[in-house]
Amino acid sequence: HSFLSASSAVTHHAQVAWKKFTRKCSSSCHTFPYIRMAQAVSLALSRSHLIVPGIFGLGGGRLALAQRKVVETNYYPSPNSLYSRAQDGHAFVSSILLSVIEGVILLVRAIYLTILFSPSIIMAPFADSCGLKFRKIWLEVVHRTLETAGPAFIKWGQWAATRPDLFPKDLCTKLSELHSRAPEHSFAFTKKTIERAFGRKLSEIFDSFEEEPVASGSIAQVHRASLRFRYPGKRVKPMLVAVKVRHPGVGESIRRDFMIINLVAKLSKFIPTLNWLRLDESVQQFAVFMMSQVDLAREAANLNRFIYNFRSWKDVSFPKPVYPLVHPAVLVETYEQGESVARYVDEFEGYDMVKAKLAHIGTHALLKMLLVDNFIHADMHPGNILVRVSHSKASRKRLFKSKPHIIFLDVGMTAELSKSDRINLLEFFKAVARRDGQTAAECTLRLSQRQNCPNPKAFIEEVDEAFTFWGTPEGDLVHPAECMEQLLEKVRRHKVNIDGNVCTVLVTMLVLEGWQRKLDPGYDVMETLQTLLLKADWAKSLSYTIDGLMAP
Repeated sequence: HSFLSASSAVTHHAQVAWKKFTRKCSSSCHTFPYIRMAQAVSLALSRSHLIVPGIFGLGGGRLALAQRKVVETNYYPSPNSLYSRAQDGHAFVSSILLSVIEGVILLVRAIYLTILFSPSIIMAPFADSCGLKFRKIWLEVVHRTLETAGPAFIKWGQWAATRPDLFPKDLCTKLSELHSRAPEHSFAFTKKTIERAFGRKLSEIFDSFEEEPVASGSIAQVHRASLRFRYPGKRVKPMLVAVKVRHPGVGESIRRDFMIINLVAKLSKFIPTLNWLRLDESVQQFAVFMMSQVDLAREAANLNRFIYNFRSWKDVSFPKPVYPLVHPAVLVETYEQGESVARYVDEFEGYDMVKAKLAHIGTHALLKMLLVDNFIHADMHPGNILVRVSHSKASRKRLFKSKPHIIFLDVGMTAELSKSDRINLLEFFKAVARRDGQTAAECTLRLSQRQNCPNPKAFIEEVDEAFTFWGTPEGDLVHPAECMEQLLEKVRRHKVNIDGNVCTVLVTMLVLEGWQRKLDPGYDVMETLQTLLLKADWAKSLSYTIDGLMAP
């Protein structure tokens, strides 16, 4: 081809072809000097007239062919060569067999999931038209189906609960109740995984190790232990640590289920009623979310980043990874003592001053993540937040001197916003603060790079009408968080697309606002955010403002 054309692209392909051909020849037989000669001459003259490189190419080709015949008659493969070829053949057959087995496993899994999800799918078209009782039954069926389907689908349900822009509010509420509990794996597997990860015996690393796990989720389980050695031969002070160990086969299970989910998402592109959901893009976002959950080394990196961001805060902390005892399948971190904030939200009576302080600390921590650091803990439900309360020695002053301290756990799920998304989101919050419905709707439409809203004008008009009502004395009674929930419902009905990370941030704020309102009913998270946005212009001034609010 290089003889027949002076095109640079064709010449490049000719060069690649020559290189591959000579490499193949040199690996299978003796070196052909004439082939190299023909290669050099033909490439050098590829831009000359046709006749000159044609003669050289033809002559070099004939000599190379003759040389090859001589070599083939004299060349006999050695025993080592025969053995290596036999090994290659064995590896090829083994790979084919493994591919067939993998295909059969995927097929069986797909059939099982089809049978498992059939009741939910069949009931779905009638969930809206058959009354409230039937809908509650359907929601319960969906909930139990996802719990039965395995860790990938439990995590998908938890992720879907953060997308009220795609799914109805009652479904999101039901999916948020999904528990990540899973059967505990054996201590023998835990021991084997730790020793394989760190290359040492369990007794060489830990002074004591509790065989019964403290907690078990869909991805990993946590053991409490006392650290003996961090490095070989270097003893450390007794340190209580939490050892998180990934369940056996969870990576392969999630990978197979994700392949099936990805196939279903691609097929949904051919269904017009589901095309606006962009399930293929959502599945890619979900894949990133799942990888951050499965890879425990990534969680350790997130912990280090949060620790650095909050290095000057005395009221907020995170578990510290114990390096070098960090591995994708095992994570050793400091064991944090404390009560779940859920107990303060639902159980403890009194403690009004402590609860008010907790509400303020949690709100300012989230605002710092969002407005200053652009690195948000996206799984901030009460189960992932511990509270430590230090009391003064004087018992009569204990009530007034209590200082709550918040520890954020399980930082595998995080969110970061692009510069454009961050600007649009902050402009959206400013518009909400000013009760400017039209600007808020326009900012919402810009929260996705691929907006597929069929009627943006109708969406803007409806949002503007709602904001007008919220500005009246009657609408002023509606809580700002409820206004946000109603706005997300309008987003879903008008099929407005919002990028996953942006929606995750919005839902995280709503979750935080929910338990903050229970801690201190008089404290308004949204109002605090709006005040900061109206007073401060950008990250530096926001940082100073938030630090000033947190100062004693």
